[in-house]
Amino acid sequence: MKNNKSLFFNNHCFIIAEAGVNHNGRLDMAYLLVDVAKEAGADAIKFQTFKAEKVVSSKAPKAEYQKKATSSDESQLGMIKKLELSFEDFVKLKKYCDKKGIMFLSTPFDHQSIDFLYDLIDIYKIPSGEIINYPYLKHIAAKNKPIIMSTGMANLGEIEEAISIISAVNSKVKISLLHCTTNYPTSYEEVNLKAMQTLAAAFKLPVGYSDHTLGIEVPVAAVAMGAKLIEKHFTLDKKLPGPDHKASLEPNELKEMVKAIRNIEMALGDGIKKPNKSEIEIMKVARRSLIATRDIRVGEIIKESDIIIKRPGTGIPSKFKEIVIGMRIINDIRQDEPFRWENFK
Repeated sequence: MKNNKSLFFNNHCFIIAEAGVNHNGRLDMAYLLVDVAKEAGADAIKFQTFKAEKVVSSKAPKAEYQKKATSSDESQLGMIKKLELSFEDFVKLKKYCDKKGIMFLSTPFDHQSIDFLYDLIDIYKIPSGEIINYPYLKHIAAKNKPIIMSTGMANLGEIEEAISIISAVNSKVKISLLHCTTNYPTSYEEVNLKAMQTLAAAFKLPVGYSDHTLGIEVPVAAVAMGAKLIEKHFTLDKKLPGPDHKASLEPNELKEMVKAIRNIEMALGDGIKKPNKSEIEIMKVARRSLIATRDIRVGEIIKESDIIIKRPGTGIPSKFKEIVIGMRIINDIRQDEPFRWENFK
């Protein structure tokens, strides 16, 4: 894939199954996550690539949701370190994804990881936390690959600045935006799906939604509202230890979400208002025709009292009633039969 035009400019919503760090630092679990994402029908699976010491200081506190899901005695650095995979592991994961036939993606969280992932990914993903990290944005922009940028915690001004920083380095890079609320899990009151449409109107870029709510309703609704891309966390088991499992979908739920999104895509259609094939036949039953109220003989002139409007719709449509009144019959028609144009030719 040379650019992301094929991903975002058609009727197919691009679904990223976000594995993140739900492998708990184990390559065998990461392989299983790939299997689940493929089985569910996702277009891509995404991990997170980082060197913990380059991302988190020893003094960094945990977020509240991380405190609830992990040991209180453990620092954020300690927690992140346990979730780290090696660069060699990611090379193996890329090969495994290729074998399984699902796109491999991973979010880089440091400059070394940006460089490392260049040969493994077709699209760079910028996480919400890096949207004001200008050196990071410039580094990714210089790689000349399509970019998906999450916008959690950001206002329109910050998003505009981030786009400007990227465009100043590479004016031709393709950028897509993900509306996002950075909270795990996100309450319905904080989803604000309409902001997705605000982003589309403000920046004239493809827009999607990165979801952290429980369940599948919100991402499905986002697709109905025009999302070109959906990103959703998933896990092998919500009961596993780690910061993100509880706010993630289990395998059967991920599969249900993908199915629901594909159904919604079909239901959205092409936007042209016209009768569907199934409705053509139903028209004959559900619409009405001009029906004779009595037996009418050849040569008679049709009066208004000779006509009633009833089903089926196989005769002259009711909208032509005024035209038929005053016309002369050229063959007999029986009571309760529909008038047809050949009755008057």
